Amino acid sequence: MTSTLAPRKRRVVRRRGDRIFAGLSTGAGLIILLVLAGVAAFLTIEGIPGILAHPDEVKSGKSFLPYVWPLVYGTLIAATIALIIAVPVAIGVALFISHYAPRKMGQTLGYLIDLLAAVPSVVYGLWGIQFLAPHLVPFYEWLAKHLSFIPFFAGPASATGRTIMTACIVLAVMILPIMTAICREIFLQTPRLHEEAALALGATRWEMARMAIFPYARSGIVSAAMLGLGRALGETLAVAMVLSVSVGVVTANLISSTNPSTIAANIALSFNESSGLSVNALIASGLVLFVITFLVNFAARAIVDRRKEFSGAN
Repeated sequence: MTSTLAPRKRRVVRRRGDRIFAGLSTGAGLIILLVLAGVAAFLTIEGIPGILAHPDEVKSGKSFLPYVWPLVYGTLIAATIALIIAVPVAIGVALFISHYAPRKMGQTLGYLIDLLAAVPSVVYGLWGIQFLAPHLVPFYEWLAKHLSFIPFFAGPASATGRTIMTACIVLAVMILPIMTAICREIFLQTPRLHEEAALALGATRWEMARMAIFPYARSGIVSAAMLGLGRALGETLAVAMVLSVSVGVVTANLISSTNPSTIAANIALSFNESSGLSVNALIASGLVLFVITFLVNFAARAIVDRRKEFSGAN
């Protein structure tokens, strides 16, 4: 009669370094959650009095919803137009660096893109107000003259060029480096066999990029776009410097001197002159921006998770 002994379970021995690293990682994650919860709690506690304030008690003379709606509109339209401008350019530049440019040229361009991401926003603001805005005035005048039937270009064109469209272009230039850097790294992670298989089947280089690179990198591109959108939504100084603001305006005209403001720029420009419940109203508008940013990132994470089996970013 034979008997078989059950195999012993191997005891997993965790080294001290592994335990320390696991503890530090867990602690870092908890700290991030606590900071996020603290920011949300502060904005909520301090913002509720501003939301409930009577129009006579705040500087704007309006209740909270009519006050914040034009700011939400300006924030969303500025960030959306900046994203529309920046995404195709970022994808094109990243694809050129990763698959078309000679190696040395690609490395040089990659370094320059990474350096652009470190430029302070005040520099972009100065460039926008001193160089870009005056040079865009003739273009805005041409748009108002020939395309005024389109609501976006109804005019009259601003004489200074300090319009919401100029602010959108500055934002697009600001978010372009980080989006390009992320897309470049994602494109470089495309399996070489996928690219060679497409070329072996007779595809051109563009067809290879369209059939092999873009499907693999789709969720990474979405992640880069949402990261750029997050920066565009929260950008303060450059927009405040470039934009000629008209208070409480909601308009589709992008080239006139009547421009909506953004939440972040309005807080920066109004905070020093505010007191009492007006400060609470500004904090409440910051809470709205916090919620918008959270929803945008939540939606982006959902899109990325749906395509993560093809993603080089996960």
